[in-house]
Amino acid sequence: MLETDMRFEALEALGAGEFDHLNGSLISHLTGTFKMLKTWDAADYVCDAGLFHAAYGTAGFDDKMVSLSQRAKIAEVIGKEAEVLVYLYCSCDRDYVFDRTIGKAPIAFKDRFTNECFVLDEKQARDFCELTLANEFELFLTSDAFVAKYGAELYDLFENIQHYLTDTGVKAYQAFYAKAPELTQ
Repeated sequence: MLETDMRFEALEALGAGEFDHLNGSLISHLTGTFKMLKTWDAADYVCDAGLFHAAYGTAGFDDKMVSLSQRAKIAEVIGKEAEVLVYLYCSCDRDYVFDRTIGKAPIAFKDRFTNECFVLDEKQARDFCELTLANEFELFLTSDAFVAKYGAELYDLFENIQHYLTDTGVKAYQAFYAKAPELTQ
């Protein structure tokens, strides 16, 4: 696995900085998500997945930094375990997963690229949910418009996935919502 600075350079070389994102450049958002996971003491591979979590596009951000055919290249940069999590995150059919199964154990998952449905094991569920929280929470900290539009809906999601999250992640979102109780109603 490459050192952090080299991973950032590799990310830029793949074109991440060329995309606009909700509140600035995509690379700024990805870097913010990575740093957030680091401050939450997430496992290194989860942090690395945070840096590349939109590599193949997501249901909410369909621009792809790289083709699915480049999975091996991403794995060389961030490690196999991180790449598997990146693929899982990018492949999530959010309508299927969030609307029907989040908050229920186990989490039924649908891959939007292959339409395959399967159940996440405990490790997959924890990693996926922590990355989901970090992604959405990073947007909260940088976009009031995002909070206004999705804050209440995401509160429900965070509450439903709480048992999969680290204590640090739970404390972070709870502290945020304590300052905005109108979003919890």
